[in-house]
Amino acid sequence: MRIADSWTDFKVLATGDGEKLESWGGISLLRPDPQVIWHKKKDLKKGVDAFYERKEGGGLWHFNKTLPQQWTVSWQGMKFVVKPMGFKHTGIFPEQAVNWQMMSQLIESAGREIKVLNLFAYTGGASVACSKAGGLVTHVDASKGMVERAKENAKLNGISNIRFIVDDCGKFIEREIRRGNTYDAIIMDPPSYGRGPSGEMWKLEDNLADFVQLCKGVLSQKPLFVLINSYTTGLQPTVIANILKSVFGNENVQADEIGLPTDEGLILPCGASGVKIWKI
Repeated sequence: MRIADSWTDFKVLATGDGEKLESWGGISLLRPDPQVIWHKKKDLKKGVDAFYERKEGGGLWHFNKTLPQQWTVSWQGMKFVVKPMGFKHTGIFPEQAVNWQMMSQLIESAGREIKVLNLFAYTGGASVACSKAGGLVTHVDASKGMVERAKENAKLNGISNIRFIVDDCGKFIEREIRRGNTYDAIIMDPPSYGRGPSGEMWKLEDNLADFVQLCKGVLSQKPLFVLINSYTTGLQPTVIANILKSVFGNENVQADEIGLPTDEGLILPCGASGVKIWKI
């Protein structure tokens, strides 16, 4: 497991009984986490600034004190907007810092301009990190609202050269293949379930392998890396590794769980990532 332990103003304070208590820049938030099936050692709601309650068809935030509408946290000189949003999200996945660090190091070491394609790119943590490292980033997500949040994160970090695109990722890849456009690095964080622009059903177990194969069509002749991240419950890192190997070859493929340390001395599991790296 790779552990994102390089944060200074974010940490997981405590966990238990399906919940995690976090500090985001000094503001405490309590959120559900289905992987936390062990018991808590204390009342996690006591003194918390806000907590998310699941309800049928969704859920809602409860605020025990007046909080800013949004605020920022920083990681290694980068800043990201935090905002309690629907379905328990905050706009950032802090465990992804392990991938931001790895991708930044690869781009910085390449010694050439690296064109990066970030698919299912959400609020742009990876886009910001890769751009800061010198990558020329194209950021694609089907949600206009999330792309607007990504633009806000880019502006917060003084970045103005990311190409932001609101589009279905599969349709975008198909058009890029027809246009002959290629990229040296591809990042993807596909959802477990979803629907395309014409109502097409996406199910990760059924569609991921074909999608990765499709993405091979926009990989340049001098690729640097392809990274797949997943939060799908039960998807083992080895599955991601096998997909990468079957499409891109067996060499230099690694896949691991990623996680966050907690103040209790536990490790909170946060999905899986796999990467194929070509020699620089």
